[in-house]
Amino acid sequence: MRKHLFITGAGVSADSGIPTFRGKDGFWTIGSINFTPQEMATRQMYKEKPAEFLHWYFKRFAEYRNTQPNMVHEWLSKKKLITQNIDGLDGKAGNAGYIPIHGRLDKVTLFGNQGKQLELINAPWDELANAIGSDYSDAVLKDLLLDVFRISRITMKPEVDVSLKPFVLLFDEYYTDMYRMSEAVDWLNGATTMVFMGTSFSVGITATALEIAKRNNTDIHIVDPEPIDLGSRGVKYHRMRAAEFIEVAFSLGM
Repeated sequence: MRKHLFITGAGVSADSGIPTFRGKDGFWTIGSINFTPQEMATRQMYKEKPAEFLHWYFKRFAEYRNTQPNMVHEWLSKKKLITQNIDGLDGKAGNAGYIPIHGRLDKVTLFGNQGKQLELINAPWDELANAIGSDYSDAVLKDLLLDVFRISRITMKPEVDVSLKPFVLLFDEYYTDMYRMSEAVDWLNGATTMVFMGTSFSVGITATALEIAKRNNTDIHIVDPEPIDLGSRGVKYHRMRAAEFIEVAFSLGM
């Protein structure tokens, strides 16, 4: 029996109005005035400049918190799925067991050491949005962010087991079982087919998946209008958007 595993990236959520990460207007292309995205989306930035860090996340991500799933999310809702996306759209579409390997925007945790199992808490984006209203300055927003995320007003830095941190995997962090990494590896090893949709293959989970696929002789399908050439024999490329692949997938018995 074939065991299909789907691994999705930002391209899948583009039709819901969320910019991709590395495209022309992507989250990892457009930084702040003073910092690049690679500098901003780090644990170090959260520790040293929490107001800048939280402001960037609010502007880049929280404004999309009410975005709705598209037809691809709906189609994937009954599939075994690992997603790099933190937008939560797969959960909204009804996929109860999917693995959000890079975290979820709608959750936060207490600030703690990496590797420690921490309780997931509903993110306070709505509370914050209601507090600021529609007319606010960046200074007011940053000040409220410090309060809502419980940043120390004495040190102006986060405190362990007190402050809140967005539940997202940052550039200078590593995969842990908070992000269900062991479970993801089990899924990858158990797959007979891996289908990569809308990913640029720029993150650790895709490297791990490809390594496992090569070792296990797993079938690989790549779905993207401009797919990355992996330079491997036997990879099946589908040069199309994720929504267009649905009909193809039916013909392949996926």
